[in-house]
Amino acid sequence: MSTVDKVRAISEPIADELGYELVEVEYVKEGRNWFLRLYIDKEDGVDLDDCALFSERLEEVLDAIQPDPIPHAYYLEVSSPGAERPLVTEKDFEKAVGSFIHVRLQGAIEGESIYEGTLKELTEDELVLDIKIKTRRKDIRIKRDMIAKARLAVEF
Repeated sequence: MSTVDKVRAISEPIADELGYELVEVEYVKEGRNWFLRLYIDKEDGVDLDDCALFSERLEEVLDAIQPDPIPHAYYLEVSSPGAERPLVTEKDFEKAVGSFIHVRLQGAIEGESIYEGTLKELTEDELVLDIKIKTRRKDIRIKRDMIAKARLAVEF
């Protein structure tokens, strides 16, 4: 089990207990330092106090586990997913229908591997984006298994 999977399994019950949604867990090395980043949200958004409360509770639980699930030093960061929240779960995608999103593909469709547009439809196998090409609009169908990453996007 990866570190991210371990931390997710430990963090989800804490998030549920405190009334938060655990959006994403990242464990990355930047330079010489490791960072454990957790993104939480709730219906009316999270603030600094929410992040601090979740961080303190998670630290207590992580410190009590033996053997240590994270074998070396790291920085713990807890924050809001922000306006460009990642779309990870089925629930995330369902809530994003009608919203402007950014999709990065594992391959290319019509020569492009990145699309931004309004998520019009969502099925088990694909999604339909309404994209703008210069001055015209077009629907593009994307197979779900081609999606590498997706997130909400800010439309300019």
